[in-house]
Amino acid sequence: RLVQGMNFDVVVFDTAPTGHTLRLLSFPQVIEKSLGKLFKLKNHISPIVNQMAGFLGVQDFNSDDVSNKLESVLPLIKKLNEQFRNPDQTTFVCVCIAEFLSLYETERLVQELTRYGIDTHNIVVNQLLLRPPTTVQNCEMCSARCRIQDKYLDQICDLYEDFHITRLPLLPHEVRGVQQVTEFSNNLLKPYMPLSHPE
Repeated sequence: RLVQGMNFDVVVFDTAPTGHTLRLLSFPQVIEKSLGKLFKLKNHISPIVNQMAGFLGVQDFNSDDVSNKLESVLPLIKKLNEQFRNPDQTTFVCVCIAEFLSLYETERLVQELTRYGIDTHNIVVNQLLLRPPTTVQNCEMCSARCRIQDKYLDQICDLYEDFHITRLPLLPHEVRGVQQVTEFSNNLLKPYMPLSHPE
């Protein structure tokens, strides 16, 4: 319905982790190829399917009706594929954290998106300890986390120098509710500046 109507300025899919996302994105291509192969075999298998349906006691089954319904879906699947590959209509924003496994999964995702022809040029690095140096120095754990995050953030910046990279802070609370989400979303538009705490 969303593909046919396009009644919204923007449609956001908040997808699952990388493996599930790649399966979701490949789904329209898989369906299009499968239906194409099925239609080529239609004339050969229709009589067999009708005989099997009769043998199993399904009297009102008609393989031509099923075939016609599937054929009506094919243009929609093709349109969805075209929209996925059109950078004016679709872009993918990768969200990661500054750690090894997340960076590895992000690189895998970017490579696969490129292979599918889906535009991606934005990376959001989330849960960063963006604190004034004085507050971090007083906490051994915070200093260690900052060093790890800085290391992987540098790698992200090197790997994706042509991308727009947005840094988002780790907050001491969950971001829940419309007001908090609205406030936090401002960090997507202007860089987060930590408040300095006087000693």
